[in-house]
Amino acid sequence: MAVSLSTAAMLTDGLRASLDRAQTQVNALVLGKPQEVRLAFVALLAGGHVLIEDLPGLGKTTLAHALAATLGLDFQRVQFTSDLLPADVVGVSVFDPQARQFQFHSGPVFTQVLLADEINRAPPRTQSALLEAMAEYQVTVDGTTHRLPEPFFVIATQNPVDLSGTYPLPDSQLDRFLLRLSLGYPGEAAERDLLAGTDRRDLIARATPQLGVEDVIAARQAVQDVHASEALIAYVQALLARSRRHPGVRVGLSPRAGLALLRAARAYALLLGRAHVLPEDVQALFPAVAAHRLVAEVDAGKDAALAKAILHAVPVD
Repeated sequence: MAVSLSTAAMLTDGLRASLDRAQTQVNALVLGKPQEVRLAFVALLAGGHVLIEDLPGLGKTTLAHALAATLGLDFQRVQFTSDLLPADVVGVSVFDPQARQFQFHSGPVFTQVLLADEINRAPPRTQSALLEAMAEYQVTVDGTTHRLPEPFFVIATQNPVDLSGTYPLPDSQLDRFLLRLSLGYPGEAAERDLLAGTDRRDLIARATPQLGVEDVIAARQAVQDVHASEALIAYVQALLARSRRHPGVRVGLSPRAGLALLRAARAYALLLGRAHVLPEDVQALFPAVAAHRLVAEVDAGKDAALAKAILHAVPVD
């Protein structure tokens, strides 16, 4: 990765090297998906969360575990099931008869990296338990607010909503995810290497952390210093405006979606070694940032196709 002089002032040589090693390690564990891996790191550095959606068996959980093993942060995994309760995620207050008061017992959400596996197999009430945590980085139980560790990064996986035993995530929940990724089937060469190689679980177990708490926080601060010009911001605003009047779209993108797109574009530019955002960065990210936030009219087609149509309808000045 070529790093410009302006970026060198934002990232130390050690942090640049750690980010490169982290991406290389995840790419060695998740074969043939370099762009999806880069987008996962974009979500991390932009201070957002990532939703990985695809059919079973295509590597969703492998990518999540590979990220967790590489980040070197505290990690918890929750397998979402139909009988999972909100208290199983955020925690519960239990009465202590000796102290004669309630004591809060924290749930698995009190970690730095949370893998919410098959999140749409839990009912909506349990899904919503993550809303405050993902948006405000805190949890409120029995009127008391508890701060979550920093950094806090949710990696959620879900199966397509047309599969049995799934509950569609509400729009408010989807909006909390900075990016939604889809892995798809591997290429022929990657699939051959996967079939002939070592089991991914064994490789992940042997993976070593390449980043730590201070590295992630420093990289997130560097993202904020990446420059977005007035012309670039105008381009993002034009995309938002187009989404609200595009045929087949019932609910377009909100200003919060525009802020998310800019944050992601800054992180994408930083990973590519630049201290400024280009329109190409926005274009590369737009489907992953926008598609799950669009509400389509009935029979208007898939949201990903609508996002690409909106992108192509707005010229770059």
